[in-house]
Amino acid sequence: MDISTDLCGIALDGPVLNGSGTYDALAARRAFGEALDRDFPFSAFVSKTITGPPRDGNPPHRLWETPSGMINSIGLPNPGLESFVSGDLPQLVGLPVPLIVSVMADSVEGFVTLIEAVAAVEGVAGIELNVSCPNVHSGLIVGEQPTETEALMKALRPLTSLPLIVKLTPNVANPENVALAAEAGGADAVSLINTLKATAIDPDRNRPWLGAGGGGLSGPAIRPIALAQVRIVSAAVTIPVVGMGGITDGESALEFILAGARVVAVGTENFRDPAAGIAVRNGLSAALERRGFASLAEAQASTLS
Repeated sequence: MDISTDLCGIALDGPVLNGSGTYDALAARRAFGEALDRDFPFSAFVSKTITGPPRDGNPPHRLWETPSGMINSIGLPNPGLESFVSGDLPQLVGLPVPLIVSVMADSVEGFVTLIEAVAAVEGVAGIELNVSCPNVHSGLIVGEQPTETEALMKALRPLTSLPLIVKLTPNVANPENVALAAEAGGADAVSLINTLKATAIDPDRNRPWLGAGGGGLSGPAIRPIALAQVRIVSAAVTIPVVGMGGITDGESALEFILAGARVVAVGTENFRDPAAGIAVRNGLSAALERRGFASLAEAQASTLS
């Protein structure tokens, strides 16, 4: 079964990526060595989200398990741009698959600094823009306002020829409007969905369990919502869609392809099984065959009819 594909011109031997921040490739490499390079779980690797200054993340507690997933309130801890470029990035470009670096800022100027620094490193294949932070100038969350999203893209697009992938939030009434704005501004692809706003109550203290009060729900519980939004967005835009939200196996991955996603990303399942990407990739071939497709490309094309 041929499951090779591409994303914005990035050649991939399969359509399974990781969700940003859900898989530590460098720790896995230290643990498994050459075995990881021989059978890397994903066809492209998306880094954890990097910000300009370092971030400690949210106070504990940061995780809460739900019946069909989890709520996380990690808060994007990272070493900051300078430390990332000098430390982790040279190692990440040495992975056996294309590297997509995820970045986030609270202003256009902050994004410009991140894009210019990351794009200058040879071996980076693409950049994911996490637009979930409020713009310090307008007070509006960029990824929730189409005009803010388009303006950001128009400012960043001239800075690099690398593919720019905008990560969309599901916490809006009409995500297709934000996706269309990203496309109008020059985005090469969009990815969705990010986590849904959620909280959990401590059964012993009768107060929110998470240190920040709330967090984002992910896992199989959000899959039907993710599928609906991927279907709506992919029908609205002409650029590729990266589908994610509760993918656990080849069958659920194929559902996203049939909903209009060109490729998919595995997130929460990586916490349960570090080899989840391999299981999804292998299961996808079986799922394609079971549903009568001769290749991944045939399933991708079927969403256009």
